[in-house]
Amino acid sequence: MKGIVYTGGELTDLVSFARLPSYMQTFLREQNGVVAYFGGLHIRGCVSEPIWHSLSEAWQGEKAFWRTYDTVVETDIPFAQDCVGNQFLLRGDAVLFLDTETGELADLEVDFKHFLFGAEKFPLDALGMEPLRGFQQRGGVLQPGQLLSLFPPVCINTAQEPQAKPQAAAERLAWLADLYLQIKNLPDGQRLNLKPGQD
Repeated sequence: MKGIVYTGGELTDLVSFARLPSYMQTFLREQNGVVAYFGGLHIRGCVSEPIWHSLSEAWQGEKAFWRTYDTVVETDIPFAQDCVGNQFLLRGDAVLFLDTETGELADLEVDFKHFLFGAEKFPLDALGMEPLRGFQQRGGVLQPGQLLSLFPPVCINTAQEPQAKPQAAAERLAWLADLYLQIKNLPDGQRLNLKPGQD
């Protein structure tokens, strides 16, 4: 992986580690999660701190994705996220993509190994890094523990181009969950008034 800006250090959450498939354990033994591609991909680690890097927090915590998103089940492992907070989940050996604005779930038709291979070979497309690239071209740097906040959201049909700015990962994910809960039952074409997330 290129552009590594953070690695997870020592395995401290052995309970979550024991529940993972063997290929995921092998990966996390080598590096306990990583932020790579200058923030384009964050693979969570088996740690209790920092919270933003904790696989257990995303998987079983109070704000675990299965508690909010109707398409996610408790056994789905939210092992990674992209630069804007969309999630990559393991369901069995399949990697799924969760759009955290809409709750839509797509099977990427790859396993973990091929997901990593695709990200390495085609990071811009495989990881949806266009917002990050634009942010970097304007001199922005995404720090570990941050995601890009896009406003207006990508799922909203508007003439306005989304503006990207860094936001603490927990705040960004909470804002996305709130958006999802507000729009999940609305019909297509519904008019909305949205407020940007807090800095």
